Amino acid sequence: MAGIRPLVAGNWKMNGLGSALAELRALQVRLTRGPVIESDIMVCPPATLLSRARDTLGGTPILLGAQDCHPLPSGAHTGDISAEMLADAGASAVIVGHSERRTNHAETDGLVSAKAEAALRAHMTAIICVGETDEQRHRGATLEIVRGQLQGSLPPKARAADTVIAYEPVWAIGTGLTPTPEDVAEVHGLIRAELCGMLGQGDGSRTRILYGGSVKPENACDLLLIPEVNGALVGGASLKASDFYGILSIYAGTGAS
Repeated sequence: MAGIRPLVAGNWKMNGLGSALAELRALQVRLTRGPVIESDIMVCPPATLLSRARDTLGGTPILLGAQDCHPLPSGAHTGDISAEMLADAGASAVIVGHSERRTNHAETDGLVSAKAEAALRAHMTAIICVGETDEQRHRGATLEIVRGQLQGSLPPKARAADTVIAYEPVWAIGTGLTPTPEDVAEVHGLIRAELCGMLGQGDGSRTRILYGGSVKPENACDLLLIPEVNGALVGGASLKASDFYGILSIYAGTGAS
C-alpha cells in the first residue's frame, strides 16, 4: 500500500556465533557503497549475540530485533528472556508466534498475544507471525486459519506504530517453495481487511504486512512488489550479507516509502 515504508527483517533463528557478526559489518559496507535502500532494515540474531550486535551496528541504519520473549517482565522462569531484557540488550523489536515456536513449543494464539503485549509493554515492536500448514492449505483452509490466528494473536493495544504482521506459509519456510503471487495477494488482502476491522481504518491501513517463506534474491522482486506486501521476514538468506543485500536491493532508489 502506498505510504507504508517497507521493512525487511532477517531472522537468523538458532544460527550464529560471534564470528557471524562479520556479516553485519559486511552488510553495512554494502549499504554504504550502494544506492539508498528505501526500506527499514532489521536483523534478528540469537539472544546470545544481541548485545554484541548492538555494539557492531551502533551508528548504522540497521535495526536490531529478537526472536522470542516471555510474557512476563521477570520471575522464576529458568531459561526464558523477557521483553524488557531484550530491550535492555539493544533490541527494538521481537518476533512472536513464528511457526517454529507454534509447532515445536505448542504455542497457542493466546500465548502469542500475551508475548506481543509484552513487547508493547517494553516499548518494542511486535512482529506477529501467522500462516497455514501444507495440510491446511490442501484442504482449502488457508484464509480461515490465517484469519483465526490473526484474531487470536493480535493484542488489544496493538497499533500500526508498534505492530507488524508477517505472513509465513509454514509449508514454504526453508523448503524453497513459494505461493503464487496471486495466493500471496489474496492472503495479504485478507490480513489488511481484518486489520482494518480490528484496529480501525487508520491503524489497520498503515500496519506493515510482511511476507516470509523462502525469500531469496532470485524471487524477491516477484514477492515484494505484490500489492499489500510491505516487506519481508527473511530466514536463511539473511545469514549472508550478499544474499540479504540482494533482497534489500529490490528497494534501492524506488521511492517505495
